[in-house]
Amino acid sequence: MTAEPVTAEPDQLRTIAVRRIPVRVSVRPATGHLADVPPLLLCNGIGASLEALQPLVDELDPARGLVRFDVPGVGGSPPPPFPYTMAGLASWLGAMMTRLGHPTYDVLGLSWGGGVAQQLAFQQRRRVRRVVLAATGTGSLMVPARPRVLGIMLTPRRHRDPDYAARVAATIYGGSMRTDPERGARLLHSVTRAGPQRGYYLQLLAGAGWSSLPGLPLIRQPVLVLAGDDDPIIPLVNAKVIARLLPRSTLHVYRGGHLGILTEADRLAPVIETFLQESLR
Repeated sequence: MTAEPVTAEPDQLRTIAVRRIPVRVSVRPATGHLADVPPLLLCNGIGASLEALQPLVDELDPARGLVRFDVPGVGGSPPPPFPYTMAGLASWLGAMMTRLGHPTYDVLGLSWGGGVAQQLAFQQRRRVRRVVLAATGTGSLMVPARPRVLGIMLTPRRHRDPDYAARVAATIYGGSMRTDPERGARLLHSVTRAGPQRGYYLQLLAGAGWSSLPGLPLIRQPVLVLAGDDDPIIPLVNAKVIARLLPRSTLHVYRGGHLGILTEADRLAPVIETFLQESLR
């Protein structure tokens, strides 16, 4: 007899208040063989709403519990009343997971969200079980992108102008975007929601002067480091530095660019699933 296929529970999309700050969240309950496993908290890249992660969500185990959110000021979350730091955001996200009923959880961070994931792992080590870092660096102390790439990243224009997004996709994302730059525009504009420009600059401000480099040796959780071999935003050497400094890391280098976990989700989701389920065997 063959096992019945697992059907994913529908995502529950709503806005909740965490420390009096509204946040738009999407929660998919865990089911079946993963019903008792902590959910996976997904932290997105800068300026992108939770819908941008859908290609990855579609490829992950449908039984896995997932939590996605819009950073305050991004997508459907209104701007916060004051600027925040990475440490402050991590504390606030811990309160959000408590509000959602999850005392422990795994975390995956893409790009800017990888910085949040590192901060969470360091700051909430008793709650964060496993960590996946995708296309991310160590903040202000890292090997930077080329000046042209950094210049494009300093504004949210690519999130607001589909034609501009298509023009710059190859330059900033690399990988498959070099032959299909329109794909970058589709990822950013087909289903995602743009928040006010202020939200993007608050994210930039939170990352300014922040670095995980001194704290990496203190992160004791198992960490999967995913990095593309053609990532203009986060040069590959940064992933190698992170993996070397983390006490319990696995480095997986894939052929692709900055958004590989979205554009090549069918290849990378099984790598993520294998890592997350290692402790369950």
